[in-house]
Amino acid sequence: MPAPDSYDAVIVGGGHNGLVAAAYLARAGQSVLVLERLATTGGAAVSTRPFDGVDARLSRYSYLVSLLPQKIVGDLGLDFAVRKRTVSSYTPAMRGGRATGLLVGGERTRGSFAALTGSDREYEAWQRFYGMTRHVAQRVFPTLTEPLPGRDVLRERIGDPEAWRALFEEPIGVAVEKNFTDDLVRGVVLTDALIGTFADAHDPTLLQNRCFLYHVIGGSTGDWDVPVGGMGALTDALARSARAAGAQIRVRHEAIRIETDGTRAEVTVRSPDSEQVVAARKVLVNASPQALAALLGDEPPAPAEGAQLKVNMLLTRLPRLRDRSVDPREAFAGTFHIAEGYGQLADAYRDAAAGRLPAAPPSEIYCHSLTDPSILGPDLAARGYQTLTLFGLHTPARLFTADNAATRAELLAATLAQLDAHLEEPVTDCLARDENGEPCIEAKTPLDLERDLRLPGGHIFHRDLAFPYATESTGRWGVETAHANVLLCGAGAVRGGGVSGVPGHNAAMAALGR
Repeated sequence: MPAPDSYDAVIVGGGHNGLVAAAYLARAGQSVLVLERLATTGGAAVSTRPFDGVDARLSRYSYLVSLLPQKIVGDLGLDFAVRKRTVSSYTPAMRGGRATGLLVGGERTRGSFAALTGSDREYEAWQRFYGMTRHVAQRVFPTLTEPLPGRDVLRERIGDPEAWRALFEEPIGVAVEKNFTDDLVRGVVLTDALIGTFADAHDPTLLQNRCFLYHVIGGSTGDWDVPVGGMGALTDALARSARAAGAQIRVRHEAIRIETDGTRAEVTVRSPDSEQVVAARKVLVNASPQALAALLGDEPPAPAEGAQLKVNMLLTRLPRLRDRSVDPREAFAGTFHIAEGYGQLADAYRDAAAGRLPAAPPSEIYCHSLTDPSILGPDLAARGYQTLTLFGLHTPARLFTADNAATRAELLAATLAQLDAHLEEPVTDCLARDENGEPCIEAKTPLDLERDLRLPGGHIFHRDLAFPYATESTGRWGVETAHANVLLCGAGAVRGGGVSGVPGHNAAMAALGR
């Protein structure tokens, strides 16, 4: 029997982190093979045309960029750009029987706070609070592409005991309630602690704090930007960079087993017409910790559970708002918060924890095409079509196990009803139609994401996020495993989660011994 093909590194999974690792290793002169089970690379960071016969290329799963370091873009020579959103967020509300809302972004922010709350107090508190998070971001974000700092080292680097206590030691609900009094403002702040995370504001595990931290440190500013050309533009650029450096990428090739003695590994690969073994000095796994354990035959980690609804829509026009003080193009340009008051978020969590769909499902929406119309075909853009991306909270996978399709439909209807409460017309009246006459809307539950992308339990971070400092079990880069030559380069690594490329970079650095 001939010896198996041999590489310096085999990378299991062609999602964005795997491609980052491949590009770095190939640029360092390593022979690299990327194995991707699907027909295309990109994983959850892809752009697709989900509606039959419609020339709209949507970021189907991941959709905004904050955590991707400019260092990675520069190091890999990526032809990729992001654009700032003109508005950070808009949150509609009813006050005294009158439709109003909170607009955050630009010169109108102070006046919007005053109109909503009747004073400048909440605005000033907002400025102080996010001044504190920016201070933390400036000190923490640069460490993401360095070896893991110790807990005490990171605390000293931040140099602000109050900020450390608020973000790293006490439940984030304490800081939210201490700094803000208005329920709506409190809710807007809390949402960053709940994206893809099923937790209460006062969860003693601080899971919500870890989620909040990663949502406010990106780029050392906390800004969430629009990827020009859609998320697929990033992964296409990464694949080009990896190939240009000499990496081989094989799609429809699934790794099904890894055997290693700590210095040399063999990966069994299944393709549509064969099964083969490839050898490598190191294996980098861009998959979940559960998938890694299965490949190695190790004991699997605790199950993960996602808790979100993802909805993509294409509209012929943006719907009109009941709040006439805000143009829909402003309201939907940033994050449009729906049913995300502080009390509403607590109620939704309690409903879901008790095994019920939230009575008022919280969610948030943004319109990619307002900032970057390039994802629409020229005809659609000329006719004023727009995309909407909706992300629902507090809908754990357990709620869908009895009947995924029926529960998905029920949740989607309830979620859109919460949006419609702030519109002058139902959003469904604005939906475009595909070539078959069907409305251009699709919804994905955690079970759908588990099926389509093999996200364990539909968890978008693969598992619960970790604070970005070293512990006894993390290793130097946060990517190490129990096997010396097998590294985890996916979202489940320490400092993983979101579209960042950080685990891919860090696994490559660990593989190179840097």
